[in-house]
Amino acid sequence: MAEDLTRATGTKEEQYKALIPQVKALIDYESDFVANMANLAAALKEQFDFFWVGFYLVKEEQLVLGPFQGPVACTRIAHNRGVCGTAWAKAETIIVPDVDAFPGHIACSSLSRSEIVLPVMHEGNCIGVLDVDSADLNSFDEVDAQYLQEMITILTAASDL
Repeated sequence: MAEDLTRATGTKEEQYKALIPQVKALIDYESDFVANMANLAAALKEQFDFFWVGFYLVKEEQLVLGPFQGPVACTRIAHNRGVCGTAWAKAETIIVPDVDAFPGHIACSSLSRSEIVLPVMHEGNCIGVLDVDSADLNSFDEVDAQYLQEMITILTAASDL
């Protein structure tokens, strides 16, 4: 299959709705988790031009950098540290309107201003997180949370875990 992404216009919700079937088409016939994470990160970066989008995976009681799009990133994050470590520890989505106001925020880049982190769950366990950063304040809301969660569900259902 050709891996071409058609960028949508419209509201944020309309863009997510247009992206979901394209993400499904990219990963429905691929079972490799890393390949699917890479394509999902690329699709989100291309559609929304986020500052940084990628995955951290739980390995040996820490989060280790996985597939991503954007500038170089922190390689390892401790449990319950920063936004990613906190989302992992709580197994819940965290929306941060201003990263400078988040206690213990890990500044992988000083250009990141707001962030959303969602847990990647498999069989009741958090196996990683999807981290999305913006160079603007207040970029993320419940619309992002809803549709990013839907994409994570598509990702884990298609992948061999």
